[in-house]
Amino acid sequence: MVQYSQNRVDNIHDLQNRLADFGKHVGIRVLDLFFLRVGKDKREVRLTPMLVFIQKVFWKYLFNREADNLEQHAQEANVYYLIERECLVNKFISVPNDKTGIIEGVLCSSGFTCKVLAQQGPRGTTYIINFDKSVMERESRLDSK
Repeated sequence: MVQYSQNRVDNIHDLQNRLADFGKHVGIRVLDLFFLRVGKDKREVRLTPMLVFIQKVFWKYLFNREADNLEQHAQEANVYYLIERECLVNKFISVPNDKTGIIEGVLCSSGFTCKVLAQQGPRGTTYIINFDKSVMERESRLDSK
């Protein structure tokens, strides 16, 4: 997938966009496959349980290990961080946008509209999940019930 994309783009920005687009389709399909294989017929409808599901269960299903950490931004309630300290794919390529697409595809197909970005640093890769205002409004309505 990475090599296919590299051969068909002119710059790194196009490569990132193409990998993220591939990732979205992969995320949607793998999530459906996961629920089909596990036999679980209910999906999470609340934000925090969905993010914990991605961090612990779905990440392990995809990559055979859990994501290292999940954090919420201190000032912005709609921003979360999924942290992966050692990313196997990143040892060979420096563009983790396929995983940003996977995360975005899983969340958007589950009703949590968001935009996901990746930031690499010396301590690993941080996936920045920025949720749409409508998702946060729905969460606050559910909290008030």
